[in-house]
Amino acid sequence: MDTVHYISSDVFSLELLQEIVSQNKTLELSEEARINIEKCRAYLDEKMQSHSEPIYGINTGFGSLCNIKISNENLTKLQENLVKSHACGTGEEVPHEIVKIMLLLKIKSLSYGNSGVQLQTVERLIDFYNNDILPVVYTQGSLGASGDLAPLAHLSLPLIGEGEVYVDGFRQPAMKVMEKMNWKPIELQSKEGLALLNGTQFMSSYGCYILLKAMKLTYLADVIGAVSLEGFDGRIEPFNELIHIVRPHKGQINTARRFQELLEDSEIIAQPKQHVQDPYSFRCIPQVHGASKDAIDYVKKVFKTEINSVTDNPNIFVDEDLIISGGNFHGQPLALALDFLGIALAEIGNISERRTYQLISGLRELPAFLVSNPGLNSGFMIPQYTAASIVSQNKQLATPASIDSIVSSNGQEDHVSMGANAATKCLKILENLERILAIELMNASQAIEFRRPLKSSEFIESFVKSYREEVPLVEEDRILHYDIEKSIAFLNSLQLDSEILE
Repeated sequence: MDTVHYISSDVFSLELLQEIVSQNKTLELSEEARINIEKCRAYLDEKMQSHSEPIYGINTGFGSLCNIKISNENLTKLQENLVKSHACGTGEEVPHEIVKIMLLLKIKSLSYGNSGVQLQTVERLIDFYNNDILPVVYTQGSLGASGDLAPLAHLSLPLIGEGEVYVDGFRQPAMKVMEKMNWKPIELQSKEGLALLNGTQFMSSYGCYILLKAMKLTYLADVIGAVSLEGFDGRIEPFNELIHIVRPHKGQINTARRFQELLEDSEIIAQPKQHVQDPYSFRCIPQVHGASKDAIDYVKKVFKTEINSVTDNPNIFVDEDLIISGGNFHGQPLALALDFLGIALAEIGNISERRTYQLISGLRELPAFLVSNPGLNSGFMIPQYTAASIVSQNKQLATPASIDSIVSSNGQEDHVSMGANAATKCLKILENLERILAIELMNASQAIEFRRPLKSSEFIESFVKSYREEVPLVEEDRILHYDIEKSIAFLNSLQLDSEILE
C-alpha cells in the first residue's frame, strides 16, 4: 500500500481525502507542484523589483486600508503583522481531525502556483501535517468572506514561531516544538501572509468532515429504520420499485432498493398484516431519506469543486503576466451548501424521532413504552423526550446562516457569507443526528424482540445481535443514559465499506 500522497493538480475527491486521512498517509509535493510554486514566487519577486505601483495585499494595507502603500523594506513586517493581528479567534477549539484537513486543503490550494508563496512555506505546512503538529484554531471569528481570516491566522501562526500547537495530545507553544524539531520560523515574503489567511479552508474542512460522516449516518438511518419497520410490523409494499420508478428521484429509488435488500427473506415482513397502511414515518422513508441523500450529493459536488480551487486573493497568473484582485475567498457557495446540508441532516433526525414515538405508543401489540409491566416500569418513555428535544434543537440550528450579512472593514467588505457559522452549526446538527439515531436503535432493537419467535433478515438479525453485545435488552427500568452513550459508541465503531455509502 502506498503510504505517501503526492500533492498535484490531479482532481482531489472526498473519497481520496478519506483514504489519506484513514490510512494515515504522509504528504509530499509532486514535481509539478514544486515547479508551479517556485515559478510563481520568482515571478512575484521580479515584479516587486520592477513595479513601483501599489498591488493590493502585496505592497498595500489590507481591507479598507488597501490604498496605503507599504515600502519594500517593510513587506515582511507587513505580512507578519497581518497574521498576528488577524489571530483573534475565540470560542471552542476546532476538533483536531478538522484542523488536519485544514492543513491538507491549504497545502492543496497553495500548490497550484497562483498564490506567490515560498516553497519552504508550503513544505513547512507539510511538515506540520506529517508530524501531527496541529495548530490551536478556534471556531468563532470568521465571517466566511475575505476568507476564513481568523481561523486561518491561527493555523498559520506556528509558521512564524507564534501561537500554540498540539503534539501527542499535549498543547504547547509552537516555538518550543519548532526548537525541538530544529526548525527556524519562516520569514514571510510579500503576499504570503495574505495567501495563508485568504481562503475557505475552515469552511471547506468542516464541510468535508461532515459529508464523510453524513454518508455513513444516512446509511445507518436506513438500517435502523429497517429495524424499526420490523419492530412496528410494517409493510414492504411502499418499497416496491414500481412506485419509485414513476417518481425517479435517485435517492428515493436507492433507498427503496436498499430496504428491499435489508429485509430480504425476513419472516416478520412476510407475515400477514392486520393494517392496510403504515404511518408516513415508515411509509415515506424512501421519499424523505432519499431527498436528504440527493441534497448530500449536491453538496458533495460543491465541495469537490471548492477543494480543487484557488481561493486566496489576489491571484497571480504568471503566463498572462497578471496579478488580479477578485473575490474567490467569498464563501457564498459553501454557505448555501452547508445550510442545505444542515437542513437535510435535520430532516433525517426529524423522521427518526417520529418512528421512535410510534414504537413506544402501545400500538400493534407492542407494550406501552416497550417494556414488560408498564406502570411499575417507565421503560422507553423518556428517551423519546430526549430525542424530541434534540430534534427541536436541530430545527433551530437549521435556520440558514447564509441569509445573514454584516458590514465589516469600514464598508469595504459590505457583504459576507457567514459560511463559517453555517459550518460549525452543521457539525452540531450532525452530532445531534447521531444521538437521535442511537435512541431510535435502542427502541427498535427492543421492539423487534416482541415479534419473536419470528426472525428478520439475516443482515438485520446479525446487526441487532452485534448491538446487543453492547446494549442488553431492557427487562426492567435502569439508567438509560448509559445505554444511549453505548449506542452512540456502537454507531461510531462501525466501519463501513465505501461501496455501500455510494
